[in-house]
Amino acid sequence: MRPYLLAETNWKALKEATIEVAVLPWGATEAHNYHLPYATDVIEADHIAAESARVAWEQGAKVVVLPTIPFGVNTGQTDILLDMNLHPSTQLAILRDIIEVLDRQGIHKLLLLNSHGGNDFKTMIRELGVRYPQMFICTCSWFQVLDKKQYFEEAGDHADEMETSLLLYLRPDLVLPLEEAGDGSAKKFKVTALREGWAWAERKWTQVTADTGVGLPHKATAEKGRKYFEDVTQKIGGFLVELAQADTRDMYE
Repeated sequence: MRPYLLAETNWKALKEATIEVAVLPWGATEAHNYHLPYATDVIEADHIAAESARVAWEQGAKVVVLPTIPFGVNTGQTDILLDMNLHPSTQLAILRDIIEVLDRQGIHKLLLLNSHGGNDFKTMIRELGVRYPQMFICTCSWFQVLDKKQYFEEAGDHADEMETSLLLYLRPDLVLPLEEAGDGSAKKFKVTALREGWAWAERKWTQVTADTGVGLPHKATAEKGRKYFEDVTQKIGGFLVELAQADTRDMYE
């Protein structure tokens, strides 16, 4: 039993416990090229949240990781079989109910650990912060914590070298041989502002990529995944320690 994982702990252990920070990992269920499982984002969220919490717990931070939400926003992938979608309004409703529980029980710090590029919690945090003024709600996308270029050779953002390396390290039993993967080539917007990234529009996934991947995965290795995993969880674990110690009434300097 890992006492920092709600799914594994029990009422005997929690009955008198003090919780300083709750972590809610949020993933997605979607195709990841030909070689990675649909649950890639969920697997990453599970492992990164658990290891980050372990790092924090061993430094004295009283954190608890809630079970990962397995569905995310996939509104640009409606034509890909069984890519599951939650609308942002549905995410807001789920999040509101979870925060209501935490707020009522005196757990006033929440980290939304995001594992999917389609999820964007900022506007929800703004709204829920007004409704629950005692709550300190923050979000972190683990894939933005480190400079990927220091770990991986190929750029990409979906079933790419980085995600493939992580899965080769975390769940190699679920990864097909890399010669079966597509090359992850992706088209870019024709409109200049959208292509350069200073304007934004949702990508229509099957118009962008033939294999659902974005980024060449073939240089991935389990060793690259191990190094990245260890470094990203150390950094998030340190964040959780700081957050646990922080006085939410005195957050600025």
